[in-house]
Amino acid sequence: MLRTTALAAVAMISICSHSLADEIVGNWKTESGETAAIAGAGPFSVTVKTGKHAGKRIGMLEASGDNKYVGEITDPATDKTYSGKASLSGSSLKMSGCVLGGLICKSQNWKRM
Repeated sequence: MLRTTALAAVAMISICSHSLADEIVGNWKTESGETAAIAGAGPFSVTVKTGKHAGKRIGMLEASGDNKYVGEITDPATDKTYSGKASLSGSSLKMSGCVLGGLICKSQNWKRM
């Protein structure tokens, strides 16, 4: 009985610790070929790691449920900040910057590295 209880406790700890790591966290290849890193535990910080804008933070996102995220995204070339959203599907992340309350959006699909 004690062994069964101990095994159940270990299984629960393993499941819970895995669910604490958000799937959006990690390194991503952008459409332009650069690497961006997403870090944190909410809000999540998006930082360019390679290329001309390496080291520049380009976004802050918060989980909004069902692998969707909302926040702000900055175009590193112009330093303009937009309403941002992201949607995670497997190893693909669709990043969008929007204006006019989300009526006009420009999107990129990033791939997990």
